[in-house]
Amino acid sequence: MYDDGFLSRLEAGLRSGLPEWGLAHDAPLRLLTISENATFMAEDRDGRPVVFRVHRPDYHSLEEIRSELDWVSALRADGVAATPEPLRRIDGELLGAFDDDGSLRHVAAFEFLGGSEPAPGTDLAGWYRVLGRVTAGLHGHARRWRPSDGFRRKTWDFEAIAGKRAYWGDWRAALGLDKAGEATLERLAARLRAEVEAYGASPETFGLIHADLRPANLLVDGERLSVIDFDDCGFSWFMYDFAAAVSFMEHEPFIPELREAWLSGYREVAPVAAKDEAILPTLVTLRRLQLTAWVASHAETPTAQAMGEPFTRGTIELAERHLSGSAA
Repeated sequence: MYDDGFLSRLEAGLRSGLPEWGLAHDAPLRLLTISENATFMAEDRDGRPVVFRVHRPDYHSLEEIRSELDWVSALRADGVAATPEPLRRIDGELLGAFDDDGSLRHVAAFEFLGGSEPAPGTDLAGWYRVLGRVTAGLHGHARRWRPSDGFRRKTWDFEAIAGKRAYWGDWRAALGLDKAGEATLERLAARLRAEVEAYGASPETFGLIHADLRPANLLVDGERLSVIDFDDCGFSWFMYDFAAAVSFMEHEPFIPELREAWLSGYREVAPVAAKDEAILPTLVTLRRLQLTAWVASHAETPTAQAMGEPFTRGTIELAERHLSGSAA
């Protein structure tokens, strides 16, 4: 899917709308990342960078995208988190669109924030302590904020995450999954479902979250930690934000250290009940099952190609640990 012709088509569609944001049609433009959406960087007439996100079709509705930007704007207005400002077009609208071979692709623009992704080898635990504080702030805002009646975002419950019709695909299609592995993951799914059902989804435990606070969506710049990409924000367990924060590295031996750092930072802002702390290993494993489905259903993406069948084998190993009661 992501061949040169496809990317050229996206770039041409995006260029057609650059003047709507006051940029020249031939402004410098380059691809930053591509996964669910394609993210480009352009330069305005003064040479300042502007980030454009080209949405994949048939995933988020127009109302859902607008709702995401509403929450981001509210977070900025209330000083809750450092996150890029959504930029309006000349006509005042936040979103543009172009036709891509018969599919409508929505486009959003954001200010550019400097910084780099926190990575293993740096003081990752220190930044997860900061992330814990930031996450608690996001959750507090979500509990207080009253969105408009038209606010629409997806709900990330068990069925949406790991059911047979999950948004990111069925984990049963995982790359390299054999019958024995499938049986293990079936037992795991049943266990996880029972555990989250016992935990519950009350207003104290379930609400609007970022849902993708992994390092790729964090920017470190000096002492500042910024949060980007609210594209997956929706309604889920508040503690699922930690599970998402360790995406693709759930198997690493330093995860317990990150968890303790995150909890320490969170508690500087808000309390964490014993049942909320206890559910974290369940949600981390549930997230891993979700990502296993994502890797299979997005095999054309660079991220999925880097994971491959070893990611499935790692998921089975984590499943066996969770089923045996030895999950960290």
